[in-house]
Amino acid sequence: MQILKEKIKQKAKTLGFDVVGFTKPHVDEDTKKKFKEFLENNCHGEMNWLERHFEKKIDPKIIWDEVQTVMVLGLNYGPKANPLLKNNFKEIANASVYANNKDYHDVIFKKLNLMQKWLINELKIKSKLFVDTSPILEKYFAKKADIGWQGKHTNLVSKEFGSWLFLAEIFLPIKLNLNNNSIDNCGNCRKCLDICPTGALIDEYKIDARRCISYLTIEYKGPFPQKIRKKIGNKIYGCDDCLSVCPWNKFSTPTNNKDFLSSKNEKELSFFLGFSEKKFKKFFKDSPIKRIGWVSFMRNIIIASGNSEEKSLIKYLKKLSKNDNPIIRGSCIWSLNQLMKEKEKKIFEYMKRKEKNKYVLYELDMTNKFF
Repeated sequence: MQILKEKIKQKAKTLGFDVVGFTKPHVDEDTKKKFKEFLENNCHGEMNWLERHFEKKIDPKIIWDEVQTVMVLGLNYGPKANPLLKNNFKEIANASVYANNKDYHDVIFKKLNLMQKWLINELKIKSKLFVDTSPILEKYFAKKADIGWQGKHTNLVSKEFGSWLFLAEIFLPIKLNLNNNSIDNCGNCRKCLDICPTGALIDEYKIDARRCISYLTIEYKGPFPQKIRKKIGNKIYGCDDCLSVCPWNKFSTPTNNKDFLSSKNEKELSFFLGFSEKKFKKFFKDSPIKRIGWVSFMRNIIIASGNSEEKSLIKYLKKLSKNDNPIIRGSCIWSLNQLMKEKEKKIFEYMKRKEKNKYVLYELDMTNKFF
């Protein structure tokens, strides 16, 4: 089985995967318990599919009863520069590293499909393919397969690639020689906890998604929580702060994958403030950003604009404040309140007379009480 394992591993490497490991399709009792507590404490926020997929998450056999080995694959997407530097440019729309070019789901699935065809044609082995939208405890199996360990920020850390690995899995119906578990190498370091802008890392190895900028800008569909708005700065899709500060990144190397190299989505906030829904769909058609939809995207852009200190954005926000969607109108009111001079804020009095939506009226009430 060692020869077969190496043959499969080498094929994956030739397809562009940077690291490959193998482990059993078994989840230990301690991990099941911690995952259940995470859900019971509602730390997953509105990600209700995590509850629906609980049984599948803790037992891969429910997903495919023939699975005997979980093959875990990693793809390096390391950036050339530390993403923390982008926090300093308030006028720039700051998206997570992984979202600045092609959708990694599409890139990885192309490689996985080629791997699956090779497995069946060359080795007569069936398989099932998964990327992170599937009900699998990816980081848990990555640790078991010696891809890396889950750091105190709950994300994967690799000695070789730092914080920058996309993960995918292939379920195989055969037993192969397995890798040893990765060892936790965080030591006494707490940099990821200390840097989190919103305190989402409530303890070592524990996260409350309801406070996490990545969750709030991507998964959460309501009005952006007021107490956190100033803390997100220029972030408009995800947050890399806890990943970027990890000392293990000094050993990482920038990706050479052409699909992840450029940064076509890194534009000034003003560029996106003029986006219609049609333009949003066209511009982000190959990007993971498309999945949050136009309303959430504009909400994020508008809040970041309020943090920008750029008075030139007021004209865009005034126009958007007349939009039919209350989330967009309400977000604009907050951002206008951050950017306008006191004498300019008489506009809120006019808005309040015309507004009927309770949420938007609440945002108006939360502006300076001059009317």
